[in-house]
Amino acid sequence: MGKLSKRNILWIVPIGILATFWYFYGPQKEITDNEYITYVKNYSFENSSKTLESSFTKACENSNWVYFETQKGQDVVEFKGECPVNNKVAKVNAQFLVDRDMTNVRYGAVLIDNKMLEEAERDKYLLALVSK
Repeated sequence: MGKLSKRNILWIVPIGILATFWYFYGPQKEITDNEYITYVKNYSFENSSKTLESSFTKACENSNWVYFETQKGQDVVEFKGECPVNNKVAKVNAQFLVDRDMTNVRYGAVLIDNKMLEEAERDKYLLALVSK
């Protein structure tokens, strides 16, 4: 019986360590409502009077907005939805980078059907979407 309890203790320690890592670094619940999301939704680009939210809502379906912070501390708001691309509907993820003071929003990565667009393509696509 003495050996069995030592063996149990040896299993408990690694399981405890794994559980701790899972708790801190495992999948996190998506943040879908905070001040960064509200700021990005209400932001207007290119001297447009239309907000990002109205532009994306008008063009896309099944959409939602998610906030996350990168490991380097960058605040990111991501739009996820099904949007028109070359006369077809595609899965679009568009990221917007927000500064800490919430005074500026910049384009981040844009993925269409999980393929990242080059910077020029990204800017052209987002400008077309916002100007509709």
